[in-house]
Amino acid sequence: MKNFRSVFFVLAAILLVPAAQAQQKGVKADVPFDFVVGDRAYPAGEYTLRAALNDSIIRIENMNEGAAAFTQSNACAKAVPSTETKLVFHRMGGHYFLYQVWTAGNLTGREFPKGRIEVELAQNHESPEAVIVAAVISR
Repeated sequence: MKNFRSVFFVLAAILLVPAAQAQQKGVKADVPFDFVVGDRAYPAGEYTLRAALNDSIIRIENMNEGAAAFTQSNACAKAVPSTETKLVFHRMGGHYFLYQVWTAGNLTGREFPKGRIEVELAQNHESPEAVIVAAVISR
């Protein structure tokens, strides 16, 4: 029984290490415009987004300024895997809102809740235009 428990812990460690390393990977992109996530504004620049604590909390790090913030996100899914790693923004009323993050080969991504300004623009019948920013997977 003691040997079985030892073997089990070794196997669990072998299986969990890649999962932990995969969670440490982020998505890196050079965003050429100012944008909003929720009710927080971000300047144009190079950003890394990665899961914090759990998948629903995303850490958004401005690589140019060394500043970071945390935001809530929700899972979203596609019927076919994403063909590219990308950030999807909605452009409305001259503002850019981070909408989704996708990584190549995955059926699921992360979607960000709408903030006050985005909701107000939508209520005024502004139609969002999707703007894609290419990204890469980073460590």
